[in-house]
Amino acid sequence: MKYTVVTGASSGIGYETALAFAARGKNLILAARRQEQLEELKSEIARIHPDVDVVIVTTDLSVAENAYKLYETLQGFHIETWINNAGFGNFASVAKQDLNKITAMLHLNIEALTLLSSLFVRDYSNVEGTQLINVSSGGGYTIVGNAITYCATKFYVSAFTEGLSHELKSQGAPMQAKVLAPAATETEFAKRSFDVAEFEYHGTVPKFHTAKEMAHFMLDLYDSNSVVGIVNGLTYEFELRDTIYNYIEHTR
Repeated sequence: MKYTVVTGASSGIGYETALAFAARGKNLILAARRQEQLEELKSEIARIHPDVDVVIVTTDLSVAENAYKLYETLQGFHIETWINNAGFGNFASVAKQDLNKITAMLHLNIEALTLLSSLFVRDYSNVEGTQLINVSSGGGYTIVGNAITYCATKFYVSAFTEGLSHELKSQGAPMQAKVLAPAATETEFAKRSFDVAEFEYHGTVPKFHTAKEMAHFMLDLYDSNSVVGIVNGLTYEFELRDTIYNYIEHTR
């Protein structure tokens, strides 16, 4: 049996991505901090797609040790696709940002994603049909005022994954590495970014996608041979593209 791993699966894009892959009959390993939401998602998938096997793992990936533990826990599974979706944002000026929150964001958005990507590539890069999809952001290609540190983490995700894509291709490895770059999406992202109990997208955000729409874009990227799936920040149309950042092949 083959499995698709989705981190940050307890809500938002991760939750809807799990449902979208389950609809294709993909067995799932779902990781997130919140056990109750994961249990609800597992029950929902069992109700709609009873033939799909769902494994849930409760973990806080903002702790580096937990990233290693998660990967070690999954050694007995054959993994076909790994989706690093876990991450969160922050809106504040650099001078006023909460450094405890920023530290956790750096650990999750950058460190955990790098560790899990590296471990997956190490074991599966030469396995036909494998994919690594890292969720970045439109803010991983454009710096957004008052979200500078968050955007910097996503610039890292985009550059790391695009660079990895070049590396795999230069090695002739069958694994594909891809970046999904959403724009504003109706999830819990804004609540955590602004540290508020509630956030209403309608009437506040001029344009946005639903998490379900982003999950469908995730499938479009998955089905393609493109490296980047990005939402155009002006038109809000989804575009499949080749790598965006410049890349120089290093030769010795």
